[in-house]
Amino acid sequence: MTTAPESPVAPTPVGRSNGASGAATSDTPLLRLRGISKNFGAVQAMQNVDLDILDGKVTALIGDNGAGKSTLIKTISGIWAPSSGQMYWNGEEVKIHTPRDASDLGIATVYQDLALCDNLDIVQNMYLGREETKLGLLDEIKMELAANQLLKDLAVSTVKSVRQLVGSLSGGQRQSVAVARAVMRESKLVILDEPTAALGVSQTAQVIELIRTLASRGIAVLVISHNLTDVFSVADRIAVMHLGTLVSSGPLSDYDTTSAVELITTGHTSKTPSSKSTRK
Repeated sequence: MTTAPESPVAPTPVGRSNGASGAATSDTPLLRLRGISKNFGAVQAMQNVDLDILDGKVTALIGDNGAGKSTLIKTISGIWAPSSGQMYWNGEEVKIHTPRDASDLGIATVYQDLALCDNLDIVQNMYLGREETKLGLLDEIKMELAANQLLKDLAVSTVKSVRQLVGSLSGGQRQSVAVARAVMRESKLVILDEPTAALGVSQTAQVIELIRTLASRGIAVLVISHNLTDVFSVADRIAVMHLGTLVSSGPLSDYDTTSAVELITTGHTSKTPSSKSTRK
């Protein structure tokens, strides 16, 4: 963790929302947040958040209940528009007012409830609302082949058939299907809300490996988790929120379990002179 400020990115024209990289370089974060705040009337839920999300890296967002994690991911996902601040996507300033805006950029969010239909099979869930058709009929063969190939690419090997009902799947398998559905939309940033909550040891290992696979494909991953064991096993970077403020962010090597717990519970740590890190 360091206290050196990052050099600011000059704002560029707003309005480009097709996910194109423009003039971005390898040093440009995929998503850069500067001064993001969110108010609900007189209640300030989040204030002055500065955060960089990098391509092909897993960023773990941690904090106690009520720290502002959900507010932050819902702001990135377009559920709520920020009250103030700027967002830059590949170096270009963007406005995210709706989930469609986020989706058009390439941001996909898998919430804790997964939003899966238990009475439909894996293929039907993955293509729900955007089914492939041929001559006015559902192209079942194309969808099934594509679903099989994607699960194979993501190294999901525990699913016996993509025609299994989702209601018959384990927690880890359901998480895999939800993530695969997000990746099918050519997402560049996948946000996972408590992906290992209520999972057993083997299922948690399956999800952790899936997250690593996403990062290896060059996809940025933002993981919200209370489980520090999972965080330290999969994250490349850590960001800590406390009472609506991002109090620290930096490479995983800057943290240990003790400093992470101190930041979560008090907003500062004795490990460094300052609790706020912005090193890439």
